[in-house]
Amino acid sequence: MPSDLMAGGLEMQSYADDQSDTGPHAERFIVHVAEAVLDDLRQRLARTRWITEISGAGWDHGLDVSYMRGLIDYWRGGFDWRAQEAAMNRFAQFRTDIDGQQIHFIHERGRGPNPLPIVLTHGFPDSFLRFAKIIPMLTDPASHGGDVADAFDVVVPSIPGYGFSDRPARDGMIFRVGDLWHELMTQLGYERYAAHGGDWGSTITELLARDHADAVVGIHLTDVPFFHAFQPPDDPSAKEKQYLDRIAKFGQTEGAYAMIQGAQPQALSLGLNDSPAGLAAWIIEKMRRWSDCDGNVENSFTKDELLANVTLYWVTETIDSSFAPYYDITHAGSGTWIKQGIKKWRGSSDVPAAFAMFPKDLSSPPREWAERFFQVERWTEMPRGGHFAALEEPELLVKDIRDFFRPMRG
Repeated sequence: MPSDLMAGGLEMQSYADDQSDTGPHAERFIVHVAEAVLDDLRQRLARTRWITEISGAGWDHGLDVSYMRGLIDYWRGGFDWRAQEAAMNRFAQFRTDIDGQQIHFIHERGRGPNPLPIVLTHGFPDSFLRFAKIIPMLTDPASHGGDVADAFDVVVPSIPGYGFSDRPARDGMIFRVGDLWHELMTQLGYERYAAHGGDWGSTITELLARDHADAVVGIHLTDVPFFHAFQPPDDPSAKEKQYLDRIAKFGQTEGAYAMIQGAQPQALSLGLNDSPAGLAAWIIEKMRRWSDCDGNVENSFTKDELLANVTLYWVTETIDSSFAPYYDITHAGSGTWIKQGIKKWRGSSDVPAAFAMFPKDLSSPPREWAERFFQVERWTEMPRGGHFAALEEPELLVKDIRDFFRPMRG
């Protein structure tokens, strides 16, 4: 996190005595961005140099200029970051040192007789805010149409390089985040816990279960981590072949963002870090394209939800470091993959896995593809929803999480 931003008012304080079981090294974290940072943001938005709108093009060229003009106007004059800070600060947030890395996390206690600990991991281009709607639903099910016996203790860390966590100290961090999460859960006093994730969160959750199978009671994912498609099997089923063909087509037609973020991230991120309008365009284009919004991004998200996430990237200056997982995967050499293969061989494939498959997500693998890599015990084809399920369809996602983990309590 930039030192000037820290000096500008992102606050931390000692952890309260009445919750000392969160760990001896955790510090309570309160979000408060300096007014000078917000003033600078508004000034930059006012000086946006707009591109020419192509008549009738809409989003065909990757951006609807008219829509973005209206959104930027709202960002300048209608969006209330302080209200968003207040919403974030209603959660119990902390930062703690794990292996020399400062990790930001939410830790909310469940309201029930025997809450099950669960760690939730976000992806790109979102943040810990992905789970803002479902945290209360998981911790306090009785207040949200559920059974008090289904309560969870919820831990939501920010991936290194995202939000209020430190930037990765070196390349290759994506392969180590599972170990960081296990150490975090251990610090919190949890010997056994559940895990959920999507996007990069599914990759991290898979590695967490693989490397710490004795501690993970089960994993719940919204996608099959994409890197498995890098080495297609010699005997794909007809459905698997269709899926792999779709993955290849996606890479050719819609995957340019991942290629540049993995191959030349700083050539892109310098401009996004300097232009808030450019940053918003890069992030919101994906939230529109990857959600079940029928072409109108505000069918899935409010303006405030969109801009809270974009502003978080802006005030923390983390768009560059958020590209790190793409760089890590793109530049992983044979030694890295051999090491990962050995760890997979030593690890366990017996951790129960559930998949909640939302129809407008980036890809739709068949169950037999997931069964090549996971002990699949639940497979749910959702009626609607996209890549950001926790924000788009929180009730559907929470019900599936509750149902899957209910037999694993105790």
